[in-house]
Amino acid sequence: QVPLVESGGGLVQAGGSLTLSCTASGRTFSSYGGGWFRQVPGKEREFVAAITWSAGSTYYANFVKGRFTISRDSAKNTVYLQMNSLKPDDTAVYYCAAGFAMFNSGTYWYTSQPDHWGQGTQVTVSS
Repeated sequence: QVPLVESGGGLVQAGGSLTLSCTASGRTFSSYGGGWFRQVPGKEREFVAAITWSAGSTYYANFVKGRFTISRDSAKNTVYLQMNSLKPDDTAVYYCAAGFAMFNSGTYWYTSQPDHWGQGTQVTVSS
């Protein structure tokens, strides 16, 4: 396992914004790209967004609908998730991940099981 260290979670009101950060050691992101998933109790972890390292190509879950933006800073070996127009339904533990492939069903993106996970950061959106 390669350490992925997340930060930036917290409590925000509906309509507000948060930015999550994930820093990797070594060449984890440059080798695999990176992404974000989220999970609420009793549900499966779901894909949120991903970015390739060299080209910076981005992929989003349909429920993001232009509200979230994933980006990367190569010099800092860090992936960011800017979340705007947050809704109570966005409340979850958000996990950074690396080492997965992207697939498209024709209507949505999905991934293989990531090789590396962060510890998770709680995002709570109040109504």
